[in-house]
Amino acid sequence: MKARATRDAYGETLREIGKRDKRIVVLDADLAGSTRTAWFRAECPDRFFDLGIAEQNMIGVAAGLALSGKLPFVSSFAIFLTGRPWEQIRQSIAYPRLNVKLAGSHAGLTVGEDGASHQGLEDIAIMRALPNMTVVCPADATETAKAVEAIASYDGPVYIRLSRAPAPVVLDEDYRFQLGQAKVLTGGADVTICATGLMVEKALKAAAELEHEGIGAEVINVSTIKPLDVKTIIASAEKTKAVVTAEEHNIIGGLGSAVAEALVEHAPLPPGAHC
Repeated sequence: MKARATRDAYGETLREIGKRDKRIVVLDADLAGSTRTAWFRAECPDRFFDLGIAEQNMIGVAAGLALSGKLPFVSSFAIFLTGRPWEQIRQSIAYPRLNVKLAGSHAGLTVGEDGASHQGLEDIAIMRALPNMTVVCPADATETAKAVEAIASYDGPVYIRLSRAPAPVVLDEDYRFQLGQAKVLTGGADVTICATGLMVEKALKAAAELEHEGIGAEVINVSTIKPLDVKTIIASAEKTKAVVTAEEHNIIGGLGSAVAEALVEHAPLPPGAHC
């Protein structure tokens, strides 16, 4: 499998759609090289704004641009983009349902030498708690490119989670991404594995190993965590009677919590079946 960082796919796709859609403006917080928005800046310098290390102000500017008919893509490291300006996101973007796209790069544990201070492990939890916010976590570079195209066409606030580290590309170019729809990647009758982001590749590896042991694992790529595709997850859970989740995020409030909430509400499983 070839490896490619999802932040790279984001930067390339943003540059390409920016050439087509003159409404798109890009805001960054002094991290354009790392978030790959520098590639958009090189192509469309008059529609790129570096707000410096002032994330709260950056969100306010994005809100104003959205109200002026622009389509802002706002980028920074996930830990800074979702943590520092959370109140501004809540009040100025989520509640009024403005058409602003938030792209959090360097999410999860795979940030290398940047260490714990830069590991965004709570971003999914705090973004999915916001009203009107859609939360997307692509599995690989292929899905990232398709997701960026999709969210640019969607009218409303979106948070998309991206990684720093190159990761295996597991999805084909003809893979179809749809907001709010989970995808069953492998069928199985014994256990459901719901995975998101870089953990989708790990889940597929686990399913292959389990197959050698005579265990059929159904792997579901949950790339849209909010709104959650409850129908697909419940259908699988009712078949396998056992559910495991895998994510590069705190166990509290992320994919695991979202799936558990759906199961408790729609399809309670026997004691011990939830993992």
